[in-house]
Amino acid sequence: MSKPSPEVYEEGKGMDAHNKVMREIRSEKDATYDPHEPTRVWIDEDNTPDGVYQSLTIILNTGGCRWARAGGCTMCGYVAESVEGGSVAHDAMMDQIDVCLDHEAENADEKSGLIKIYTSGSFLDEREVAAETRQAIAETFGDRERIVVESLPDFVEREKIEDFTEQGLETDVAVGLETATDRVRHDCVNKYFDYEQFVEASEEADAAGAGIKAYLLMKPPFLSEQEAIDDMISSIERCAEHAHTVSMNPCNVQRYTMVDELHFRDGYRPPWLWSVAHVLEETADVDAIVVSDPVGHGSDRGPHNCGECDDRVQRAIKDFDLRQDPSVFEQVTCDCEHTWEAVRERETTFNLPLAR
Repeated sequence: MSKPSPEVYEEGKGMDAHNKVMREIRSEKDATYDPHEPTRVWIDEDNTPDGVYQSLTIILNTGGCRWARAGGCTMCGYVAESVEGGSVAHDAMMDQIDVCLDHEAENADEKSGLIKIYTSGSFLDEREVAAETRQAIAETFGDRERIVVESLPDFVEREKIEDFTEQGLETDVAVGLETATDRVRHDCVNKYFDYEQFVEASEEADAAGAGIKAYLLMKPPFLSEQEAIDDMISSIERCAEHAHTVSMNPCNVQRYTMVDELHFRDGYRPPWLWSVAHVLEETADVDAIVVSDPVGHGSDRGPHNCGECDDRVQRAIKDFDLRQDPSVFEQVTCDCEHTWEAVRERETTFNLPLAR
């Protein structure tokens, strides 16, 4: 679908400036990971077109994102947690699934209706998750109601998705679009595909009887706070035409990334939680479920306000995710809103950040 393909970038062509820096940063990684253990697993609640479900979220430990091996996205450190060697055997992958099922049995009163499966790259990339493993996972969770699998657009193919829909699962493909603006995706996020490839992936998913969940990145590097807000509102409005759910992910500072290097040198501040709340309010009437889960909220490396109101705003965001009622934000105030408003008015791309 995308031209040029990830294989072309792996040959050393394409976005060389960003990729060279990213490869150097990632080479600092020295940790190793067990291919029989998932990267993470947890139980939560998620809003879907069919209502709120208890969800089991699984991050599988794979050989890593092929785009990240070329250099990768400026903010993504997940590849640093991947298994060495580029691939994980089928039996080891299924051991990871067993660990996740054991976690669910120990920490939940009942089976989760929603399963969400991620990797450090693309679940539908058969170099990360073999077809045999994908089919076995589909059968394992065939008794659940919904499943979400994540993939870059290149690997979204009807036949792969039908492994899940033919099990009777309501299936969603989560695509890390990051932004609907191609220039921001290319220059700020360092992601190679265009918006048109996201649209084509949504058509492939629809042909298989599946839906699309778009993942967007709130405030990638090199944007001011106001530029990030404007881009996110516009992106959500455009994505709502092709996705039933839009997940806005406020950028957090992960190790072995360009964002980490910028943050260390006072060149990047994660978004304000006020900005997240503002975007959710402004897009509450789009024809899609819009949610956000600010990871690391309240910390210097995660989305934050002044420190005094961070937990209150985070709770309001979580409440909005489940109820889609923007009035929840009217119940949260803090003096630091004045600082946030000043930042929005005065901060520019070439002098950011104005406030840490």
